[in-house]
Amino acid sequence: MNCELFITWNPDIIALDLGFFAIRWYSLCWAIGLVAVYLLMHRLYRQQKIREEQFDPMFMYCFLGILIGARLGHCLFYEPGYYLSHPIEMLLPIRNVPGQGWTFTGYEGLASHGGTLGLMIALWLYAKHVKLRFPHVLDNVAIVTPICACAIRLGNLMNSEIIGRPTDLPWAFIFERVDSLPRHPGQLYEAICYAIFFGIHWFFYRRYPQKVGSGFFFGLCLFLIFTSRIFIEYTKENQEAFEEGMLLNMGQLLSIPFVVLGLYCMIRSSRAAEKTNHSSKD
Repeated sequence: MNCELFITWNPDIIALDLGFFAIRWYSLCWAIGLVAVYLLMHRLYRQQKIREEQFDPMFMYCFLGILIGARLGHCLFYEPGYYLSHPIEMLLPIRNVPGQGWTFTGYEGLASHGGTLGLMIALWLYAKHVKLRFPHVLDNVAIVTPICACAIRLGNLMNSEIIGRPTDLPWAFIFERVDSLPRHPGQLYEAICYAIFFGIHWFFYRRYPQKVGSGFFFGLCLFLIFTSRIFIEYTKENQEAFEEGMLLNMGQLLSIPFVVLGLYCMIRSSRAAEKTNHSSKD
């Protein structure tokens, strides 16, 4: 096998080392994604004449919802046996390492499905707090969410994590920190998909701004992201040993309810639009 055909990948996980403090690429990508969502959401709120004080609390609600949901999702979906017996490590970025005691590790393990659930709960609380319609909030967030998902997957790529299965395709990556096998860059596949989905969302929003609040954008976001996730999972290595031999791995199984919910929201939105059109004609 000629390794010159493939992309050798081994970037430093540290983006900026200040001596007393180091910023990892993964953290930087998360931050870039969240800032992009914040700025785009601010633009949507201004266009929709939503008051500034109703927008201000959103960032904290979203940040905590995604972080807590993603962390609990990983712990309970992928490693419940360990974390249910080590509950402190579930929420705090530390681990009790034999011979070393409590060690700061950062959050090693965040699940996108848990992050999605956490975000939905956080947005429901936010909508109640600022007295906005929940479907309206969901649609606005859904329009810009793919850009953050894209940034996070690029962070996974910089970390050489969530690697793909071995392949001989010319664009395969050799993740040197893992092994010497050329593999599918599953993280890059997802990042590219999410960037395209953001473009699709923005296109539909520019053409049909009246659909915000109908649930259409929320449904479209869930359907596109989690349908792509089901197919891309076939190119990725399983994250946990228990997934070996399963027809669908955990990521695919957890994606199915979100795909169904997305379809339901889009169909419901279309039916509501049809009823409105019939009523206006009558």
